[in-house]
Amino acid sequence: MISHATREILFDVARVRKDFPILARNVRGQNLVYLDNAATSQKPQAVIDSMKRYYETENSNVHRGVHTLSELATRSYEDARLKVQRFINAAHSHEIVFVRGTTEGLNLVAQTYGRTHVGKGDEVLISGLEHHSNIVPWQILCQQNEAALRVAPINDAGEIVIEEYERLLSNGTKLVSIAHISNSLGTINPVKHMIELAHRRGIPVVLDGAQAVPHMKVDVRELDCDFYTFSAHKMYGPTGIGALYGKTALLSEMPPYQGGGDMIKSVTFEKTVYNDLPYKFEAGTPNIAGTIGFGSAIDYLGRLDWASVISYERDLLSYATEALASIKGLRIIGTAKEKAGVLSFVLENVHPHDVGTILDREGIAVRTGHHCAQPVMDRFGVPATARASFAIYNTKEEVDALVKGIYKVKEVFD
Repeated sequence: MISHATREILFDVARVRKDFPILARNVRGQNLVYLDNAATSQKPQAVIDSMKRYYETENSNVHRGVHTLSELATRSYEDARLKVQRFINAAHSHEIVFVRGTTEGLNLVAQTYGRTHVGKGDEVLISGLEHHSNIVPWQILCQQNEAALRVAPINDAGEIVIEEYERLLSNGTKLVSIAHISNSLGTINPVKHMIELAHRRGIPVVLDGAQAVPHMKVDVRELDCDFYTFSAHKMYGPTGIGALYGKTALLSEMPPYQGGGDMIKSVTFEKTVYNDLPYKFEAGTPNIAGTIGFGSAIDYLGRLDWASVISYERDLLSYATEALASIKGLRIIGTAKEKAGVLSFVLENVHPHDVGTILDREGIAVRTGHHCAQPVMDRFGVPATARASFAIYNTKEEVDALVKGIYKVKEVFD
């Protein structure tokens, strides 16, 4: 059995950093300290090369082509689907629908499954931790179908109050949609338990996995979620591509999301016959290069020892939490017992945007604002926070640089 200490030694962060070319650059004369990974992660050279190679050697449209380039592009595209299937342990490759990202995955479920299963007087249940992309699609659906949106509250630590969540599950609840990990606070939600509670009442559950897939192994069959959606760019892949997982039985009965090429079997002016899964939901020319890059990012993650990754990231977050908590006048927003990769904070008498601007002068990239989670900010009585978010290539030395930078912010405003 490998001990916690040994796993940390096995994870060679210096070697990992060499895989990411952008980390070698300077910003404003300083070494880049990139702590904005919850917004988007940096890309390893292997991902960049895979997309370049596609454009240089395989560029063609996928499916239905009989020429060599089309066959090569189709094979690479569909290989990526198989990689996603294995990555989240889906039962079938046809349960993987390529989308532009998590936002589109949630909107797809809302406007297909939701439109046909949520009716007048019904309810959709979310939590007070959600990203706007897991709020607004359900608001639109509820307005369309005269349904009601219910919200499970969070406590002062930024954790969902499970007793209230369970109380809100009712005969009228037709769908639950929850973030696996909060983007604004880093809270890891007890989603397996939440799914079990919903399933006891026959309620399907959607998981927003955007922040989870870079930090933990996800097994959709073990979770038994009904839908799971995530973005490649949060997990070291390209922007503009992601995946929606759905159980076969649910996807099969859902109407198409968009109409156009590739999602049809036949078209006449009188009738259209839709394509099989998953193509029924993939209208138009897809993001082929992005999909190939997505597959390459999965390959990259697959070469890492995940026990070591998780141990390393947990230790880094603990180190950063302790370091920031020691700064007078700094308050960490979100202190859940189970967290991953995110530290949101406010500095007394300093607006978060000023924090971010001054840190940028030191080459430190953090995100400032409401993080597309305005209800979370309202819950904690702040207009915005500064957010440092971590990835596999971040180091304790970078945390030290962040702390030093925050003290420079304090010097300006003290």
